[in-house]
Amino acid sequence: MFHFTQPWFLLLLLLVPVVMRRWLRRPQPAMRYPDTHLLAALPAGRSQFVHYVSAGARGLALTALVIALAGPRVPDQQTRLPTEGIAIAMLVDVSGSMAEKDFDWEGEPIARIVAVRRAFELFVTGGDGPEGEKLEGRSGDLISLTVFATRPDTICPLTLSHGVLVQELAKQEPRAIPGESETNIADAITEAVARLQKAGTKRKIIVLLSDGEHNVPNPRCERSPREAAHEFAGTLGISIYAIDAGSEMPSSLEPRAKDDGGRDAGLKTLREVARITGGECFPAHDTKSLIDVCRKIDRMERARIDSYQYRQYAEGYPWLGLTAFMMLLGVVGLEMTVWQKIP
Repeated sequence: MFHFTQPWFLLLLLLVPVVMRRWLRRPQPAMRYPDTHLLAALPAGRSQFVHYVSAGARGLALTALVIALAGPRVPDQQTRLPTEGIAIAMLVDVSGSMAEKDFDWEGEPIARIVAVRRAFELFVTGGDGPEGEKLEGRSGDLISLTVFATRPDTICPLTLSHGVLVQELAKQEPRAIPGESETNIADAITEAVARLQKAGTKRKIIVLLSDGEHNVPNPRCERSPREAAHEFAGTLGISIYAIDAGSEMPSSLEPRAKDDGGRDAGLKTLREVARITGGECFPAHDTKSLIDVCRKIDRMERARIDSYQYRQYAEGYPWLGLTAFMMLLGVVGLEMTVWQKIP
């Protein structure tokens, strides 16, 4: 799209009519005490016409010079790049229940954590899913990876080197040690917000995937997941997209909270966390729905990045500056030759 890099210079165009008027009303050269009776029989000249043409040419040259100062440019459409992307903090549950083999990939039973690793790799780098689903990837976004069980652990800080992030994600396995395999959503949200605060982008989101309810009674942040979402994420305008990757049946691989209300308690927590921060909560109980959720989040957050920057521009100021110079040179040349007047 055509635009100016220094549009304030265009205000100088208001002076162009003033300069032209002054030029037209400038005193004309004349002889003192002329005796013009010998010239009376000569035909009328074209000095008045030349005078207006000369002033008009100077006005056009001045206009071209002002527009050149404003820096007109047209982007090269072949070098279009996405604008600075958003910052995404990915929170992946690695509690003991993520070892449940209730997902499948092309007919092969796999653990929840394996399905999450593959789906998130598609979300980050793009590619085709097992049923032909296509994801574009998030090449322009800063992405961090934090895994959490009883405690959160940032595996990869915000980075554009997504290959490194995917490699680190592929190494993650569910925690199996007693006391280390619970689900601590509150501290995970706190950790993600701390990472996102270092990003300079305007838009920041958290993608939180968990398959169980928060069951750590004394988190380090001393907040419940709802309180952490409200006080840390919500107040900073950070939306949380929560993905419920658990099955309808409770897991036998993870301890349950004493005040547990079943699977409904975990799902209710994820929904509240998303609602409080202006995000959404999605169920993903199989591979297809998990990838569909990743695609939906991908599309929703692309809608917020609808402007572009360009690697190269076609600059207009050199041509306008040259035009102004050639017009002035031409006018001066004509006035010194064919338009020359003898008082």
